[in-house]
Amino acid sequence: MNTKAGGTPFFRLSVLASVSLIINGYHLGADDAAIYVPGIKRAFDPELYRFGSQFFMMHAHWSLLSTLVGGSARVAHLPIDTAILAWHWMGLFLLLFGAWRLLSVCFESAAARWGGVTLLAATLSVPVAGTALVLADPYVTSRTLSTPFTMFCIAAFLSHRSRAALAWLAATVLLHPQMGAYCGAFLGGLTVMRNLEAQRRLELPLAAMGLPLLFDFHAAKGAAKEALYSRTFFFLYNWTWYEWLGVIAPLALAGWASRLRLRAATEQFFLVLRTLVPFGLVFTVLGVLLSSSVHLENFARLQPMRAFHLVYVIFFLLLGGLIGEYALKGVAWRWLALFVPLACGMWFVSRDAYEASPHIEWPGVAQSNPWLSAFYWIRANTPKDAVFALGPDYMNSRGEDEHGFRAIAERSMLADKVKDGGAVSLFPELASEWKAESGVQSGWTRFGPNEFGRLARLYPVDWVITRRSASAGLSCPYENLELAVGCAT
Repeated sequence: MNTKAGGTPFFRLSVLASVSLIINGYHLGADDAAIYVPGIKRAFDPELYRFGSQFFMMHAHWSLLSTLVGGSARVAHLPIDTAILAWHWMGLFLLLFGAWRLLSVCFESAAARWGGVTLLAATLSVPVAGTALVLADPYVTSRTLSTPFTMFCIAAFLSHRSRAALAWLAATVLLHPQMGAYCGAFLGGLTVMRNLEAQRRLELPLAAMGLPLLFDFHAAKGAAKEALYSRTFFFLYNWTWYEWLGVIAPLALAGWASRLRLRAATEQFFLVLRTLVPFGLVFTVLGVLLSSSVHLENFARLQPMRAFHLVYVIFFLLLGGLIGEYALKGVAWRWLALFVPLACGMWFVSRDAYEASPHIEWPGVAQSNPWLSAFYWIRANTPKDAVFALGPDYMNSRGEDEHGFRAIAERSMLADKVKDGGAVSLFPELASEWKAESGVQSGWTRFGPNEFGRLARLYPVDWVITRRSASAGLSCPYENLELAVGCAT
């Protein structure tokens, strides 16, 4: 392998992005995408989601993602699912491109740069301590673009291109204000480490200081408190020992490596490592503080430990750079011996996370998953203004694989406890409506025609999804091996 550093290898990075997609998979509307994708689809088709849109639009209002992805699909006349997959691939490519730019500042050799980029591409499914995040999601969220923008921002800052860094920081904030705040704080840490004058040291961290102003910090009560505490990862006393190891280990290794004398590593490499340690420690102390008293519980919504997403991405990049420089070098069999087993292992890990669904959910391809099949039938055969009830815990059902109904079926529904509860944990003004809609579905597994009719009288519910075994007495135009779609009245 050629170890001479040169220009940006766009073609190789695009191939690596495609390989990363194969390794880590793709799932439309799964997990956090259940919140983000409906906003994208409403930007594409404003006639969608006439009921209950507040549970995802609160997120959408804080990000340009919906307008960007949904608007691009309208302009390009692309099917929206195809456009979302295209943006997912573009996010992978931009992440690797941004990683290459950052590694080019930190390392002199191409072997180190390829080591870092390849390690990141193979390990995107690695969890970030106890934060409920991974390095890069196998679906589209605001982090799909905010993470690569952060890489471009830091690379520009380290290259002494302050205007470009500020532009990338602004773009990151517009996509994901929380991750933008962490990026700004990291730039502030880099600035401090460069021993600039006091005024310059305070410029960039101001982005992080404004984040608390986005929240109402009165004590949580009732349904808002229930939603807040349903996110156990908000509170560090719930973290396991191995999640704490995920905090300590990268900081300890970064501190150790920052004291070594390494060939091919630039001064910027050591600057980044020296910044990672206090950056991670500050947010860890803040996380512990916010978990220490019931009087601070509302501040836990700031999720300071999610700053470790940035720590992990940079740590894996620099670790891969050192592996490429010192272990792999230009010897092809070494690269294959490391990355082929690693990629296969990560493929199995990613596959296991969505074991009942295709590893890559290609648009327009028939789905074997009964839940996905039902959702796609609903999209094709029910009115756009239809409102469904599925039960408050449908995303935790066997074989459902945490796919969001709104994101795939493109129809409205009564609030659920899983992802809509997450929205309430951040936006407590939604709590009363969330509690009412999810509460009226309590005991869903025992519901019959009378209970479904009661839902229709309380809310504009005209359709339900239930287990096939519980569909007796319903008019069901669609059934599969497990589920039935029936009329509520």
